[in-house]
Amino acid sequence: MRSFTPVLILSSMLMFGCGSAIPNRSPIGESFPAVQGNSLAGQAVPIPQAFKGQRVILVVAYDMDTQFDVDRWGIGFFTADLDLPPVYELPTIPGAIPSLFEKQIDAGMRKGIPEESWKDVVTVYGGEGKKIAQWTGTENPRNARIILLDEEGKVVWFHDRGYGLPPLSALMEILREPKN
Repeated sequence: MRSFTPVLILSSMLMFGCGSAIPNRSPIGESFPAVQGNSLAGQAVPIPQAFKGQRVILVVAYDMDTQFDVDRWGIGFFTADLDLPPVYELPTIPGAIPSLFEKQIDAGMRKGIPEESWKDVVTVYGGEGKKIAQWTGTENPRNARIILLDEEGKVVWFHDRGYGLPPLSALMEILREPKN
């Protein structure tokens, strides 16, 4: 059993990064932190600069188990009777150790995502991921962070308590409002 323990600890660090939970906070009214990510299609994506001039929905996930919440939000977006802005998933993995394995982690994600969607999944690792984690908090990591950015990269709407019809309705109401 002793030889299994280091493997278990290393696996945990790789999957969840290092460190303890950061208290959650609402970044409404703030600019998204400038970070660099890479799409699963292999393109460098400077966030939020890549989205300047358009509203965009970002779905931030810190944990593999967040996928259930991400999928529920995706179904909600898909079934919404509304012309949505672009939606990007940001798997965010803070910590130095996971960044050493980003090619393997990204390859694993590509296996479960259709190739035509790879451009919409932007992974953010290491120190860049830590910026986002500190900005939103990482308590309840199984809940996705749903962020609506305006054309200037500022947060107009934010939710981090799991999918539900009331928060989806609140987001849809904001999206129905005329742009200034």
